[in-house]
Amino acid sequence: MFLTVNLEGIFCMAKKGQTFQAYTEELKREVVRLKVEEGWSYRQIREHFGIKSDAQIASWVRKVQNNESFEDQRGVWNRKNFSSVEEENTYLKAQVDYLKKRNPNLHGKEWS
Repeated sequence: MFLTVNLEGIFCMAKKGQTFQAYTEELKREVVRLKVEEGWSYRQIREHFGIKSDAQIASWVRKVQNNESFEDQRGVWNRKNFSSVEEENTYLKAQVDYLKKRNPNLHGKEWS
């Protein structure tokens, strides 16, 4: 299931069978360079490279400025690497204790 944004900023479901354009990292970096260093407008970039939206270009520029990767992170869970099950268990227990302290009204109360 995919959500897309239309021109009014409203989220809607992607249509069945809809495909999405994938761009290479080299193209993304060139687009960012032209926007930042050469001062190309969004319209010039869209027309020259066939990119469908200004938001896509702005997203790439923001990622480069924040030193983020272009790698697709959808569906990837940011899991910590533990050397043992005991270490992972200790980490998870600490998370639970932290959440209990942050939300004391949720701990120990039975819901009916």
